[in-house]
Amino acid sequence: MFPLSNPSLSLQSSIVAPIPAKPTKHSSTLSVTNSASSGERITAARRRTISPFEARISLVFALASQANSLSQRLLADVAGETAKYVFPKRFESRTLEEALMSVPDLETVQFKVLSRRDQYEIREVQPYFVAETTMPGKSGFDFNGASRSFNVLAEYLFGKNTMTEKMEMTTPVYTSKNQPDAIKMDMTTPVLTTKVEDQDKWKMSFVMPSKYGANLPLPKDSSVRIKEVPRKIVAVVSFSGFVNDEEVKQRELKLQEALKSDSQFKIKEGTSVEVAQYNPPFTLPFQRRNEIALEVEWKTKEVTYE
Repeated sequence: MFPLSNPSLSLQSSIVAPIPAKPTKHSSTLSVTNSASSGERITAARRRTISPFEARISLVFALASQANSLSQRLLADVAGETAKYVFPKRFESRTLEEALMSVPDLETVQFKVLSRRDQYEIREVQPYFVAETTMPGKSGFDFNGASRSFNVLAEYLFGKNTMTEKMEMTTPVYTSKNQPDAIKMDMTTPVLTTKVEDQDKWKMSFVMPSKYGANLPLPKDSSVRIKEVPRKIVAVVSFSGFVNDEEVKQRELKLQEALKSDSQFKIKEGTSVEVAQYNPPFTLPFQRRNEIALEVEWKTKEVTYE
């Protein structure tokens, strides 16, 4: 990469004009001039010759410069992803607690608000797909079990699939009780955690990016399943802070009691509570958005005429 010597230049620099035995003023001047020229050539040769040590140092600096350039590009990519969390989007707020909640600027489940009540709101949720896995243990919010399930789903999302496809992260993550086998679940965001009634187990689900539709890559891990969630109507209550089993239980009972007085909707038979968590773990408690939802149906079906 770097020349260690220049043979022709070294040869020239070693040739010095002979000095006459009886110098004259003229010849002395010429000799000095030749000596000076030779010195300049020697100096130039020394300047153009790089020692092995200097070559290695130069190489280190060149590699460091390339690494710095690559780091800057990676940093820019990381900054772009981080901005989705630093500058989140917000839902329409009804209370001060909801006004402080934030949601990462990631793809999420699409829904339409049908009506708002004092304690909850009714939403019509569009179909979506999820990747789900059964969680170890009997608790839906046990840290170790939740972490293991999250990692399994994240591995599928980020490339552990038949297409080695790296898919975008979505929000929220769902944790919920198991749905009857007759109901298919769509793949979308967020992550779901569902409890299997017969086995006393919970399931966690990641909502899949909508651009794939039903053409999602298959998971390599047999514990990950892809399901489609159909269009549904749900009653939703949002709250901040960290989620635990006791909090979910209390809020579910309160929502069930409130729905008894709803004149339009009733809880759908066989439904189970579903918990959505929208934020990454490092989000401050008062900024976290969590939701519990129960699927509902119209009390009286509308009559249509042809």
